[in-house]
This record gives sequence, C-alpha cells and structure tokens, in this order.
Amino acid sequence: MDFDLIVIGSGPGGYVTAIRAAQLGLKTAIVERELLGGICLNWGCIPTKALLKSGEVYEQLDHLGDYGLQVEKRGFDFDKVVQRSRKVSAQLNAGVAFLMKKHKIEVIEGTARLEKGQGAPKVVVALKAGGSRTVQAKNVILATGARARTIPAAGLEPDGERVWTYREALAPKAAPKSLIVIGSGAIGIEFASFYRALGADVTVIEALPRILPIEDEEVSKAAHKAFEKRGLKFRVPANVKKLTKSASGVSVEIEAGGKAETLQAEVAIVAVGIVGNVEDLGLEALGVKIERTHVVTDAHGATGVPGLYAIGDVAGPPWLAHKASHEGVHCVEHIAGLKPTNLNSPIPGCTYSTPQIASVGLTEAQAKDQGLDPKVGRFPFRVNGKAIASGETEGFVKTVFDGKTGALIGAHMIGAEVTEMIQGFTLAMTLEATEAELQATVFPHPTMSEAMHEASLDAYGLVLHI
Repeated sequence: MDFDLIVIGSGPGGYVTAIRAAQLGLKTAIVERELLGGICLNWGCIPTKALLKSGEVYEQLDHLGDYGLQVEKRGFDFDKVVQRSRKVSAQLNAGVAFLMKKHKIEVIEGTARLEKGQGAPKVVVALKAGGSRTVQAKNVILATGARARTIPAAGLEPDGERVWTYREALAPKAAPKSLIVIGSGAIGIEFASFYRALGADVTVIEALPRILPIEDEEVSKAAHKAFEKRGLKFRVPANVKKLTKSASGVSVEIEAGGKAETLQAEVAIVAVGIVGNVEDLGLEALGVKIERTHVVTDAHGATGVPGLYAIGDVAGPPWLAHKASHEGVHCVEHIAGLKPTNLNSPIPGCTYSTPQIASVGLTEAQAKDQGLDPKVGRFPFRVNGKAIASGETEGFVKTVFDGKTGALIGAHMIGAEVTEMIQGFTLAMTLEATEAELQATVFPHPTMSEAMHEASLDAYGLVLHI
C-alpha cells in the first residue's frame, strides 16, 4: 500500500478529513483536480461572503444620516469589489496548501478515477503535469462535492455570458443593471441580495409556494417582506417555461397563478439546486450505489464497496461545507477505530443576505408533522436594546421546544448577524439542553443574543421585555 488513506477532493470535507487522518497517524494523500479548498473556498462560500460584505457596506451608505453621519460622494468600483473577493479566496487557498505541508499530506494534482484494487479501489490519477500515476491505499474517501444543476430543456443552460451559475456570478466582467434569479434557496437569495445592494433591478423566481422553502414558514414570510422593502421583486410560485437569450439580454417566460408573463433582464442566474460529482470516477463499474446523482452511504460514510467511503455534498444533503467537514472527521475516526460519538450532531444552516437568516433543527411545522407537541417562543429585535442602538431592529428569534421533554428541538432567526448567533442554539442542542438550562443561562447585556434568551423564556410564558 502506498498510503493508509487517499482522499479525492480538497474542499472543506476533503482537506479537513485529510488533516484529521494525519493527526491520527495515517499516511495520507489528497487528490485535487483544480484548486485546494475546492468550490467552497475558491468559488462558493468564501468569495460570496466577501462580495456580500462589500454590498452590505455600500448599502449602509444610504442610511448614514440615521447615525448622524454624511459623505460627499457615493459610488463603487466593481472590478475592485471582485478583486477583493478573489484575493480573499487566494489567501485561504494558500492557507490550505500550508496545512497540507504542515501535516505531511501528499497533494496529488490531477483527476482521479477508481479501479478495482487489492481491498479498497486503487486510484488512477491523470496528472495535471501530464501522464498518470496509480496509487493504492487501505481506504479511499470520496469528497468530490457537487456542481450547479442546470435544465437545458428550458433553455437554462449556462453560457457564461447571459446565463450564469454561481461561478460566473462571482466574477463577471461588469455588474448587470438588471438580473433574474431562478431559484430562491440560499445561493439564489445571496446573489440577489448582493446585486440589489449595488443597485441592480432584481427579480427572483421560485417554483414552490414561498421563498427560502426549507426555512420555518414565519422566517420565510418575514424574509420575503424584508427583501421586497429593499427593492427585490418576486414571482412565487412560478414555473419557468422557457428562457431565450439575445445580444442584449434574456427573456424568461413564466407561468404564475395560471397567467403567463415574460420577464426581461441583462442576465439570468440559475440557482435551482446542485448535482453530485459522480461521473467519470468509475463508480458504476465498482458497484457503488448512486441515487439522484449522490453516492449512497451508511451512517459512517461507507459505500458498500470495501474500503470506499463518501462524505460531503457528493453523499447528499444538506449541502453545507461544515456538514462535509463534520462527516469527514467522523468518517476517518470511524476508519481509525475510535468509535466517534458525533453521529447525530445538529447541522445549522445560514443565508448571508440582508437581513441574515439562520436555523438549526426542526421547524414548527416539522415538529407537528412528527407528532410532537411543540412549545414555541418568539422575540423581536425591535425591542432589543443593542439592536435599537445599532439601528438593526429588523427580524426576530424563534425557538421550538418539545412540549413533553422540554428539549430544544429547533431555532430559527432572521436579522443582523444571526449567522453568528445560531451556534449558541446549536451547542445547546448538541448538549441536549432543555428550556431550564437556556432560561438559567446568563446572556450579556446589551447584546442582540439576549433575544435568544427571551425567545426561550417566551415559549413558556416567561418573557420579560414584551
């Protein structure tokens, strides 16, 4: 055996898995066909947050008068906005390279394919530098991620000019003055939020009855209202019938409420989900089970093929970087025989729009569907001292407790910096906290996190400040 472990893919799932394996004393290699850090670091999570920060700061200029401030001239340099985003990614890409060297993880640059080997499949790599290299390990972990889903039949095939995926939207030649976003999940809403902040006319199309459909219904409705207040337009529910490109832009034919409508814009962004990167890996020949473009695994990431595992986006939802890292660490600790206990840890989700949205656990509706008797608490930021002082009074915190046991089973937030606050509830759920522990916890004053305490109190009729 050349290695104890080979990881295919160096995104947040892959490179974190490789580091944990090295910490456990496993001789480890990682195969990457593009850039260390994968899509998340180079073309996803990280650069989008850099763009969103630029948009947020620019949008705040409209409200300087509320803070007693003023500026003489307002404007932006779109090229510099994009360049900053790319520099952030480049810095972190170099950081991953440093971590690989620090932990003595061999990086093999090229495209991997699996073939039957002695025990685990052997990995045949078509090297970037030319030629090929075949390596064998005791275990192989697939962390190949996913890519944007496209619908060619309706004309929703990206061309990099008029029809974009997230990748083109991150570094276009110029900022569009008008934009149609097809899909209102986190990716679609984040790009809609960014381009609207820079002044673009943005319309979001969603086929389901409400935007951000995986979020709690109250949060979804509040987000819709908040986004419309900022100038975003929505067509919900609406089905895209056809997209037509021209030299000047796109025309999108939709049907909503039985009525046909044609929308026009300079550019369309397709954000209708993702598909797993399972092609050209040799998985079918090995007998790996694949369902709806994702590798089927057991609770520890095992595929059913001896020595072959899969983690992260390629193994199915939720398609989140931190879920991939978590699964990877669990998987490699299981391989090492450590019997990890973090199998059912709650996975928070975040949308970095303005306002931000964050959630963990069950929604109120999901709790009821599961036959639970939820106790629900709410607290608005409009009566929170820090929120008022900061001029960030939009939104609320919602908590969901099991009425029988008192266990916190869900939390949902919309407002400023709630993506930084949700981890408090995630930790509480990991520790199996009940309302008693949350109500007994001292929250610092003045902070927006006090709304978390008040929402926990409110679920039991004990709220103090409303």
